[in-house]
Amino acid sequence: MENKITEEQLKDLQELVGKINQASSQIGNLELQKQAFVGQAAEHQRDLNKLQEKLEKAYGKVQVDINDGSFKPIEEEAEVAEEV
Repeated sequence: MENKITEEQLKDLQELVGKINQASSQIGNLELQKQAFVGQAAEHQRDLNKLQEKLEKAYGKVQVDINDGSFKPIEEEAEVAEEV
């Protein structure tokens, strides 16, 4: 007598292992996509920082409304030393 599982058990086992392998592959693909998006976001952040520097050189320290382009100066809080 041969030591084997039944054909039905083998089919079920192969199917489940295949599903696990497919899920693992999809997770890997999603991780690659995630890394690509993280890189893109970092690049966009660098571009934004450069633009903010240009705007600050042109207009000083301002807060820009991204809906209509209006801006107002950013008032820096004066540090007042309190005597105790």
